[in-house]
Amino acid sequence: MQFGIFDHVDDSGLSLPDHYAARLQMVQAFEEAGFSRYHVAEHHGTPLGHAPSPGVYLSAIAQRTSTIRFGPLVYLLPLYHPLRLIEEVGMLDAMSGGRLELGYGRGISPVEMGFYGVDMGEQQDLSAESFEVLIKGLTSERLDHKGRFFTFDDVPMTVRPQQRPHPPLWYGTNSAGSVERCAKDRLNMVTLLAGEPMRAMVQGYRQAYEADGGDPADMPLVGAGRHIVVADSDEEALAIARPAFARWRASFVYLWEARGGNNPFVAKFPKDWDAVEAAGSACAGSPEKVRDFLLKDAEFGGYNYCLAQMAFGDMSVEQVRRSAQLFGSEVMPAFS
Repeated sequence: MQFGIFDHVDDSGLSLPDHYAARLQMVQAFEEAGFSRYHVAEHHGTPLGHAPSPGVYLSAIAQRTSTIRFGPLVYLLPLYHPLRLIEEVGMLDAMSGGRLELGYGRGISPVEMGFYGVDMGEQQDLSAESFEVLIKGLTSERLDHKGRFFTFDDVPMTVRPQQRPHPPLWYGTNSAGSVERCAKDRLNMVTLLAGEPMRAMVQGYRQAYEADGGDPADMPLVGAGRHIVVADSDEEALAIARPAFARWRASFVYLWEARGGNNPFVAKFPKDWDAVEAAGSACAGSPEKVRDFLLKDAEFGGYNYCLAQMAFGDMSVEQVRRSAQLFGSEVMPAFS
């Protein structure tokens, strides 16, 4: 089992400069606690995500850390010119000493895509071609491509990634229809689902991977995202988690409610912390409670990567640091 962090960099109530300063301290705490990776979401026009330019934010992470790997989960491909993204990936990988983890996707919010004028009828095709160009550029000394959306003729690739052939690839999904492709393409995959739907996705990945000739010993990371808060007692952890989750959830539904969107995942999402815990997607408590929760969850689901969301809402730096310390010292060892 490996452990990573997922972060929306959602609104905390702090001024924007203070918000970023606090997040950088939190990422340092995650590294000190022993988390292997830090993944950041990309969102636009919403308090859910204050890292709308992941590359800018992650370049600061690269300079404040030395061992933790990091990356976007995900770059929203329809919003990027692929040549610009190739160069950004190369820069981040070089600046971090080869620590970049490259998550990509097409974007699930038509509201956010609409802000940029993306034609949702072309979103999937645009994303697919952008990814094709991205991989060509990262793995070639010169880029040639002729497609529906982009044409490149012998463009020198002068900013190449340190990791060859390219940084590890990640895909986030709650759709069972994506699982087989993720397995065949050897992508690291994460889902926010819990219970039987989560288990079905993990098992589906394993089956598709092995059916395609994959060696179980070399299987990519397949993970589940969970809101996690650890404190010295159950009561203290719940006192932190409940109001912080309420603020995070308000950011989570902000655009859907403001623009009248109808996203089934959002519509069914638990209304408060106690409900999200009951659904199996979160745990707040002492190290013992969190450890028992994750041991059971991982055994049931069969995943090999736990993606903990430990900084959300108005949690303070000290609360997050203590949560990370306890998780690293008293929860992680149970999975060694």
